[in-house]
Amino acid sequence: MTKFFKDPDVIATLSPEEFHVTQESGTERPGTGKLLNNKEPGIYVDIVSGEPLFASSDKYESGCGWPSFTKPIEPAHVEELRDASLGMIRTEVRSKHGDSHLGHVFPDGPRDRGGLRYCINSASLRFVHRDDMEAEGYGDYIEQLEDVA
Repeated sequence: MTKFFKDPDVIATLSPEEFHVTQESGTERPGTGKLLNNKEPGIYVDIVSGEPLFASSDKYESGCGWPSFTKPIEPAHVEELRDASLGMIRTEVRSKHGDSHLGHVFPDGPRDRGGLRYCINSASLRFVHRDDMEAEGYGDYIEQLEDVA
């Protein structure tokens, strides 16, 4: 079993935006994230720890300006915390082992898929294409991906 952790060597290589988002609970500007329009099959992992977070088959276009998912691929790797910043109550989403800020979850997602919208910063994620998942140690998650036509 792979051990996931907050890797200081990886943190040292993050871009300023990736560092701001993951380590300082920042937010990238809407519509600017490198993974916003990604439609390739694969999984999204924490850029710091590598822990699997979301599947491409659970990604959808919400129109909010950030990648949106209906659920985590591995719920045990996602923590949801109360966030009272910015004068409102929200639910922050963080990676369990990497302790990276990912984004927020809202109850306005597709009703037929559970009703949740995990609104996630591209800067907190690394995409692993289905063709590379086995080689990178994520082969156990391939079955959870759906072919996208």
